[in-house]
Amino acid sequence: MSDAEHEVALEDTDRIHGRTALVRNVAAAVSLSNAVRSTLGPRGLDKMLVDEEGNVRVTNDGITVLETARVEHPTANLLIASSSSQDRSARDGTTTTVILMAEMLQNALELVRSGIHPSIIINGYSIANKRALEEIKKISREADNRNLKASVIKTSLQGKIDSMLAEHLTEFALIAAEALTDEEGGKDLERLRIKRIQISGGRVLDSELLPALVLAKTKLIGNTSTFSEGGKVAIVDGGIEERKLSLDAQIEINELGVLKDFQTRNEKYLREIINHLKKLNVDLLIVRDGIADDAISILSEAGITAYRRFERDDLERLSRLTKTNMIRDIRKITKDDIGDYSSRSEENIGGINYTKIEGEFGGAMTVVIRGSTPEIREEASRSFDDALGVSHRLSKESKILPGGGATQIHLARKLREYATTQSGREQIAIEGYAAALEIVPRTLAENAGYDPIDIVLSLSAAQTKEEYGGPWTGINGNSGEIKDMFEEEIFDPIFVAEHAISGATEAAISILRIDDVLWAKKGPETPDWSNQIEDN
Repeated sequence: MSDAEHEVALEDTDRIHGRTALVRNVAAAVSLSNAVRSTLGPRGLDKMLVDEEGNVRVTNDGITVLETARVEHPTANLLIASSSSQDRSARDGTTTTVILMAEMLQNALELVRSGIHPSIIINGYSIANKRALEEIKKISREADNRNLKASVIKTSLQGKIDSMLAEHLTEFALIAAEALTDEEGGKDLERLRIKRIQISGGRVLDSELLPALVLAKTKLIGNTSTFSEGGKVAIVDGGIEERKLSLDAQIEINELGVLKDFQTRNEKYLREIINHLKKLNVDLLIVRDGIADDAISILSEAGITAYRRFERDDLERLSRLTKTNMIRDIRKITKDDIGDYSSRSEENIGGINYTKIEGEFGGAMTVVIRGSTPEIREEASRSFDDALGVSHRLSKESKILPGGGATQIHLARKLREYATTQSGREQIAIEGYAAALEIVPRTLAENAGYDPIDIVLSLSAAQTKEEYGGPWTGINGNSGEIKDMFEEEIFDPIFVAEHAISGATEAAISILRIDDVLWAKKGPETPDWSNQIEDN
C-alpha cells in the first residue's frame, strides 16, 4: 500500500509515532509522578482534592489522589491501573511505583536521544529488574516478633496520619491480622472479614476494634428487648415472605371467602416456619431479604427478635462469629445449622440506631472509626485499610527490608557493578535503571527539606563503611540523619518493594514498546497533545 493510500485510510485518525509518541507518553508519566511525588515519606505534604460539586478531601495517600483525579490521557490511565494493581497486591508503595516508573521512562528517553534503540533499553531493564529482585532477597531479614511487625506497619503510615493515631491503628491491625492468621481466603481476606463503620462524634483516638458485628440497624419488633445476654441465632440467606405463584398470572376472586381462605393459608405457612424456629430455641433471627408484615406479629408471639435486609458480606461475618450455617429455606434448618451469640445490644448514637452482635468463635471483627468530621473519619478509615493490609500480608510473608531509601541505594550500587559484566549496549540501560532507583531517596530528601544530591552521595558512601549498617543504612526522613534503619525501626515489607520495582519496570517497558499512537477524531473532544518534553 502506498503512503498516499495510508493517509486516506487514516484520514479520520490523529497519529503520533516514533520518538514523538515516546516523548508524549513520557510527558504523561512525568505529570502523573509530579502529582503524587510530594506525598512520599514522613514529611510528605497533603493534597486537597475538590470534586465537581465542591466537596473537599484532604489526603496524603497516593492511590487516592490518582484514582480521584480526572485523567483523560490514555497513557496516564494505563499507568494509574498499574499503581492500582500495587495497592491491591501490597496495600502500600503506590507512590513509589509511580515515581520509579516515571524516572525509568525519563532515563530511557535520554538513552533513545543518544542513539540507543528502545528494544535494547527494554532488554537492559528486564535484566536489571531480575538482578534487583535477586539482590533484595539477599539483604532481607525476618520480622520474627510482634514489635518488628508493629514498626513495619507504623512506617507504612508515616506522613499519612499523626504518630498517636498511627500507633492506635497499628495495634488494631495487628490484632485483626492475628485473628485471621489461620484463615483461608486469598489476599483480600482482611477486607471481607473486618467490617469498617464510621460513627460521628468523639475523637478519632476513641475508635475501637470489636470482636463483634456492628451495624446501623434496629430490631424489627418494637416491643422486644434492646439487649439480650446470649442465645441461639439463625441466619436466613433469603427472606420470610408470603408464598407467591410461580407463574406470572392473575387470579380473579369473585367471593370474599376465597380471599380469606387464601390469606389464612399464607398465615398458616408463616406460622409453620416460625414455629419451626421456636422449636429449635431460636431467639435471634437474621434475614438477608425482607420479612412479611404478617410474620412480624407471629415472630413477636414466638419471642424471636428479628433483623432484616442484611448485606451478604455481613451475613458471612456473623456466620463465622457465631458458627451458624446460612440456609435459604427455613423449613430445612436443623439443630446443626443454629449458632450461638454471646450478646446483642442496641445503642442510639447521633440519632442513628446501631446494633452490636458479639460471638465467641472469631473469624470476623468490626472497626468503629470515630471523628468529628467525615473527612477525618474517611482518612482514618483509609489509613486503617493500609495498616491492616500490610499486617495481614506480613503474617504470610514476614521478610522485611530497610526503609529510608536504603534498599534503592544498595540496589543502584550493585546494579552499576553488575552493568560492567555486560558486553553490549544493555550495560548503558542497566546503568540508567540503577540511576532511576535513586529517585526514592532523592524524593525523601526533597520532601524533608534536604539537598537530594548530598543525601544520595552520603548514603552511597555510608553503605560501604563498616561503622554504618551496610545495605541497611538509610535516611531518617524526620531528622535527615544517615542511620542504620534497623536501629531506627524504619522498615519496608519485602512484598511492597518487590511489587513496586516489578510493577514500575513492567509499566515502563509497556510504554517503551509503543511507537505509534492512533487517536480517532471526535471533533472538539480530540485531546490536546501539549508537549512537556521537547521532541528533539
